[in-house]
Amino acid sequence: MSVPKCLGLLNCIRIWHNNSGKGSSSSWFLKYLIIRDLQTMETFHFICQKWLAVEKDDGKIERLLPVASDLEKQQFAHLLAKRTYHSVSDGHLWFSIFSRPPSNQFTRVQRCTCCFVLFFFSMFLNIMYYDLSTEAKSTNSSTSVSLSFAGLYITSEQISIGIIVEIFAFLPSLFLIQLFRRLRPRRPQQSPLRKALYKVRPKTQSENDTIDMKMMQMKKKKKKSTLMFPWWCIFIGYGLCLIIVGVSILFIIARGIEFGDLKSQKWLTSILTGFFSSILFIQPIKIVVLAIFFACFCSKSNDENREANEWLDDNCVDLNCDEEYLHENKDENLFTYRNPIRANRLTENEVISLREERLKEIEMWSMIREIVIYIIFLIFLFIVVYSNRDSNSFLQVNHLRKYFLNTRQENFDFTKISTVDDYWNWLEKSFIKNLRAQKWYNDDPPRNLSGFINDKSSRLIGWATMRQLRVKSELCIKRNFIESNCLFDYNFLNEDKISYKPGWTNVTLTNSINSFLLKSFQYQSNETLDTYIYYGNHGIYGKGGYIYEFRGNLLSLQTNLSQLHQNQWIDNRTRAIIIQLTLYNPNVQLFTSITFLTEFLSSSGVYPSARFEPIHFQIFSSIFELISTIFYLILIIYFMFIELRLMFNLQFKYFLRFWSFIEIGIIICSWTSLLIYIWRYRECQRIENLFEKTNGFNFINLQFTSFINDILNSLLSFLCFFGTIKLVKLCRFNQRLYLFISTLQYSGKELLSFSFMFIIVFMSFLCLFYFLFISKLPQCSNLLGTAQMLFEMMLMKFDAHQLNDADAFLGPFSFSLFIIFVVFICMSMFFSIIGDNFRLARENINQTNRHLYSYAFKTLIQWTGLKKSNGEEIYVKKDERMRSEYRNPIDQLPEKVDQLLNALNSIYVNQSKDKLKLKTL
Repeated sequence: MSVPKCLGLLNCIRIWHNNSGKGSSSSWFLKYLIIRDLQTMETFHFICQKWLAVEKDDGKIERLLPVASDLEKQQFAHLLAKRTYHSVSDGHLWFSIFSRPPSNQFTRVQRCTCCFVLFFFSMFLNIMYYDLSTEAKSTNSSTSVSLSFAGLYITSEQISIGIIVEIFAFLPSLFLIQLFRRLRPRRPQQSPLRKALYKVRPKTQSENDTIDMKMMQMKKKKKKSTLMFPWWCIFIGYGLCLIIVGVSILFIIARGIEFGDLKSQKWLTSILTGFFSSILFIQPIKIVVLAIFFACFCSKSNDENREANEWLDDNCVDLNCDEEYLHENKDENLFTYRNPIRANRLTENEVISLREERLKEIEMWSMIREIVIYIIFLIFLFIVVYSNRDSNSFLQVNHLRKYFLNTRQENFDFTKISTVDDYWNWLEKSFIKNLRAQKWYNDDPPRNLSGFINDKSSRLIGWATMRQLRVKSELCIKRNFIESNCLFDYNFLNEDKISYKPGWTNVTLTNSINSFLLKSFQYQSNETLDTYIYYGNHGIYGKGGYIYEFRGNLLSLQTNLSQLHQNQWIDNRTRAIIIQLTLYNPNVQLFTSITFLTEFLSSSGVYPSARFEPIHFQIFSSIFELISTIFYLILIIYFMFIELRLMFNLQFKYFLRFWSFIEIGIIICSWTSLLIYIWRYRECQRIENLFEKTNGFNFINLQFTSFINDILNSLLSFLCFFGTIKLVKLCRFNQRLYLFISTLQYSGKELLSFSFMFIIVFMSFLCLFYFLFISKLPQCSNLLGTAQMLFEMMLMKFDAHQLNDADAFLGPFSFSLFIIFVVFICMSMFFSIIGDNFRLARENINQTNRHLYSYAFKTLIQWTGLKKSNGEEIYVKKDERMRSEYRNPIDQLPEKVDQLLNALNSIYVNQSKDKLKLKTL
């Protein structure tokens, strides 16, 4: 900026802008200003660290900044922010290629050369690490957790090696960086700044000598503060680079020929880890540490001069060859500047209007950004969740249910078993025949189907097991006499754990019992069985029991079951029989864990149930699923950051918002699913190792794996629920939906008090129906079923004839009371509360959403080109009006003086006229 004379001592500066530009381009964040008087070489600092924007901070676009004192310039926050910004743009080796300061002597070519050397030297150190002894140790260790995917062999050891090697490779690269930074220019030139000062304003010899002395002092201070190398050291730097890169390439080629596939994958993993750790880990840590160190211990006054010299270089008036003018004349190869535009400051009303317009635009973009990000999140969520499902699972389970349960045959239907004889009939004549592959329809033998079940498509892993749980035979004392037969329901305390002989006695009845039958009367713990607790419909059953294994051909199985039946393996102390088997269908690569539970209650009655759990052990079927999972976790981290910031802003009020619990549910389910996913992966690895050791000829219990898989499926289901229901929040800008949400907010307190009253009435009818019809209606056999029946009555979906059949008087009477008090009275109160608050919400509805929608619609029309935007024309007219109103104060001085003289003359004339009137009177 050219000025007619020396600036002198500056006290303050007023800085403002006219808010021109579109969108965020009209907003400016001002860190600080450095002003140097080129005639006296004095430097002034002005610290702002605020926005000049209508929508940020206090909404001001004009500020008055006082000159910064030495204490303000040495504040830790100011120094840390300044050092960090400078270090990122100049100190980060990889980022500084694009963002280096313009006057820095460390060129982009030299920076790229240092990055090239650093990368090849890290490859050299990595390949030197992988010798034969290291490979032998890593291949023989079986305890390390590894993952091989898409040609990469990833272990925790490889990641640590990459980081450590990158730290060692950083030292020689640091030497090269300092060598290139401290090179002197080849030919020292006279400062063009001094030439310009002589041409603009010739001075006396003493003034020129004073300026020369000041400039020489600044140069001497700069030379003393830094160690510089001669210009010819640039050849040494490039020579070292060529030597390091050449030696690295030579060793990489020589050692790489000896590498196999596995070692090459490890080496590639370490290289990638080191590369990203250098960009994201080592260089940022160096920047932060140096910034904190210099801010705390090296905040000297000469740092300010060095910073000013870096941005205001005396020797570089023209731009460098790798920089461009902001306004270039493309028609001619000449660089020209545009003429300065003078504009008045905006008035307060104009600033308010621009603020409202900008806030609308920010809210519109915030809405669009939120919708787009959440739609992308839902896409990745559905990819992750639905990729965990196998479309063949239902077909496999449906086939096996029909195959084993035999629902089409009444005599062998497992679901209709009601007595012990029915159970033996199903077991001997239906179940064991399905366990072995039998002859084909044309009586051909089942060749190459050893281990397959009779459907000839699923292979049995090992064998099936049948486990019985019994109760102890204890005596009960009641009314001073002994009862010889006192039986209890099953629990962990009265479980029988004694080993018996066949027939549940201590004496062997026959000598023809084989070893399998003898083991079936002996108790075995879960350590030898690899079994777990099982949850049934009428009880929880322990891990141990009396085991019979379905091993051998079909004839031996039939013989063994016949002998078990004769020796009364199932008697009056039997409480549960659990049959477990594991199948593998090679056509669809799907495992299926099957469990048949038959419960024998002490009150008589047999209750069968069956579970079919399909499991697939594939982690990622494609690289697309892996990438989707990674992006999904990144979005979850982004949502966590938003929610933590919102939690700190709202504090306790955060937990009063409904959508806060939805966000918390998404975050908790996501990270818990990740932990369960890793747990299932390790369990699948254990199953695979066991399968490889036994070749599939031993029983493998997938009960625990199925339990983990069920937990994962439940978490993913709730995750889909929370993620999908949040779409309602994105539709909050819809006027009708916003009206519905406002109605619920207005009626919150009234609905809360109504809920207490409704719960009391409902619980009273729940007790009434439960105690009246507990032995007459199946729906009232428990409290949960009774509550379900009452809700069906509220929806008018219940058959009232059942109550009439249960009790001719109490049934219709209780039903009538429930309809009157609950359906007529309570429901009418609920609808009246909603109706009153709906009218109140409609009267007080906020019109902001409607204006936002209209603004977004107009913007969309302008983007599509259906209607041309006149915003630019309005701005041009406004700028022309403002420029026409602008007048130089010096030019206005004569006019103002004339106005003053006219005013004084009019006052003098009026006074003289008044005196004349007084004299005449």
